[in-house]
Amino acid sequence: MPDSSELSRRRAELTENWSRWVAARDPAWGPAGGPPGRREVADSWRRSIPTVDPHRDGAPVTDGGAVHPRWNDSPLRGPVTAVSAELRSTAEDAGYIAAVTDRTGTILWTCGGSVMRRRAERVNFAPGGRWNEPAMGTNALGLTLRTGRPSTVFSAEHLVEALHGWVCYCAPVRAPDGRILGVIDLSSTWDRCHPMAMSLVRTVASAIEARLAEPARPARHRLSAAAAGTPTAVGAPVRAAAPGAGPTPDRGRGPAPVRPQRPDASAGDGLDAPAAPDPLAPDSGVDVAAASPPTAAAPGAPPPAPPGAEGGPPPGPVLLRCLGETAHCVCDGAALRLPPRQLEILALLALEPLGLTPAALRLALYGDQPVTDSTLKAEVSHLRRALGGHITPRRYTLTRPVTCDAVQVLRALDTGDLATAVRRYRGPLLPRSDAPGIAVWRRRIEVAVRSAVLGSEDPELLLRYGAVAPDDAEVHEQTLRRLPPGDPRRAGVRGLLSAARAD
Repeated sequence: MPDSSELSRRRAELTENWSRWVAARDPAWGPAGGPPGRREVADSWRRSIPTVDPHRDGAPVTDGGAVHPRWNDSPLRGPVTAVSAELRSTAEDAGYIAAVTDRTGTILWTCGGSVMRRRAERVNFAPGGRWNEPAMGTNALGLTLRTGRPSTVFSAEHLVEALHGWVCYCAPVRAPDGRILGVIDLSSTWDRCHPMAMSLVRTVASAIEARLAEPARPARHRLSAAAAGTPTAVGAPVRAAAPGAGPTPDRGRGPAPVRPQRPDASAGDGLDAPAAPDPLAPDSGVDVAAASPPTAAAPGAPPPAPPGAEGGPPPGPVLLRCLGETAHCVCDGAALRLPPRQLEILALLALEPLGLTPAALRLALYGDQPVTDSTLKAEVSHLRRALGGHITPRRYTLTRPVTCDAVQVLRALDTGDLATAVRRYRGPLLPRSDAPGIAVWRRRIEVAVRSAVLGSEDPELLLRYGAVAPDDAEVHEQTLRRLPPGDPRRAGVRGLLSAARAD
């Protein structure tokens, strides 16, 4: 982990970069040139500079700061209330402030220690402040709303100079149909930059999405507006590791700082197949047993595998197929027959490479069912044993690489490789699973792939997707529009369309 001097050096480099390209507006910044560093930050600077003053002192205010009506009507209010106790405790202990916005980037809710809240209020990082990119230029909330992906913005990557003392971590919160409802944010001073903060943000976003996917709860489970007062209600906790141990800022100490990571940074992409044929490849022909379900969190690649117990080579990747009707796992070249619940856990950890706390995992697997800690621990212990011990305790994280078809699809979509995404998409994520976290990820992947396919003009992609979504009349209609009039495959598509409409 980098020390404070390395973090200071990074901040100084960014400040010099900002001074040249933003404050002084270097003439070399033309269509073919621009500042070094992260491309998404430079692009955001370019978009923001014409309309946002880099020297403004805070965010503009929405509705005069009176956002209680918005919050009371927000679909996020109930789920956020349910996790607020743990989120507040974590933010206060680690010296962060947490915030939730709506889809416009207007902050509706915050929590944190008094020192951090006062600092945040100086730049209007408080309920009513509007933090989308057109309002405040380059910042993590604005980037997340624009890209739909988790974002980190550190120090002088912010366009507005008043934010150069901050680091912010954000993740989108999506409705079950894939729409972005808002953003969950964790922010602190730049010297408290810590990679675990992004893991926490993703975990909380996933927990909120899992609750959004649940059926409406009885009234006794909802906190009334009168009882809630300001939006800081306490509910069932989802514990997540604090982003660095240590007291709050007013005590003068903090977690060991690290260099800020790109929001999509990872130790590897998990896409490389081993030397032997990849059993997850579409035409591999590998015949293994069927199984069932996984969980919720943000996709990415697993961390590097540690050396073997005796100092030998690291273990090979686990190959996991969890899309479509047939789920299976291959470990060390042999089929690994796992019960449905353990497949759910493995898929969850593959989708969330930074891991999940026991409370977050329990929520994603069981929802509100009265399941004991010992039941969850037993399931994880059985899976850990099957994987040769490669799951960390306390915060459950895989310590060997996993090649997962669901992750491959999401990564292909992120890079714009729709052909690969459609080729690897064999159907819904563990369709027999009723775990809340699985349901969230199932919808997210379905919506992402389907939207990309419907926006494509390639009939081959539409045909391939239509084969795994035979009940989707809109896809078949689009396929008929794209296929040439004399294409013999039109007859088959008409048959699928007729059956889909009949249903």
